[in-house]
Amino acid sequence: MRLREGYQGSSFTELLETSSPGLRPFASAPSQGGVPLVGSLSVPHGTTVLGLRIEAGVIVAGDRLATEGYRVASRDIQKVFATDGHSLMAIAGAAGPAIEMAKIMRVELEHYEKIEGEALELEGKANKLSQMIRQNLPAAMQGLVVVPIFAGYDKRRMVGRVWKFDVTGGRYEEAEFETTGSGGLYAKESLKKSWRPDLPREAGVRIALQALLDAADEDRGTGGVDVVRGIYPNIFVCEAAGIDEIPAERVAELHRELLAARARR
Repeated sequence: MRLREGYQGSSFTELLETSSPGLRPFASAPSQGGVPLVGSLSVPHGTTVLGLRIEAGVIVAGDRLATEGYRVASRDIQKVFATDGHSLMAIAGAAGPAIEMAKIMRVELEHYEKIEGEALELEGKANKLSQMIRQNLPAAMQGLVVVPIFAGYDKRRMVGRVWKFDVTGGRYEEAEFETTGSGGLYAKESLKKSWRPDLPREAGVRIALQALLDAADEDRGTGGVDVVRGIYPNIFVCEAAGIDEIPAERVAELHRELLAARARR
């Protein structure tokens, strides 16, 4: 990439725009022979993800299934990504562009910190993601929709925060929790029954897993727990100390406890 002489900005995507626009992510909608591809395009889609505030931060979780129409495209896709040490992005929609967006978001935040000498504030990070979603709008009009959840720990306010987005890049902060994807409605209904503002970490992890299991019960596009293959939802906790991923062994233990509780009922 040939850098434009004298460029002083701190945005990685703006740097690509001015120096090598052909390398800019989401530069154009997908096409074949110059003809845009339309809704019949069949690509893998991520399904259900969620984010919720807890007493000490936030929890972000996602199932592992990707679908392509009625077919299973992947059983163990990752849908939750750390964008830096105190923020997370959970993807739903067209899997390819969504994963690319998460990776570019991480590079964008690293670039900003190197240029400015300090990390961008959490709300500024949400704004950056909003801009990327807006840039993806031409592709979204062709069916490659990306609708993520962004969450993290705000070190200035010392609290966890969660944002949802629409396809045009509009962002909306949620005071409690948010879900998206094909099973998002069922996951949200599950969280409504259990969420409270003072949730401790362990209880938050438990209700996040329960919400994904409830969504998998009702939505065929949402993957539950695959005990045979050892595939469990990804669950991340972000607090003042940073980001932790709940180990698969612990998720499996919680899954057994939830099944036992359901059997007793």
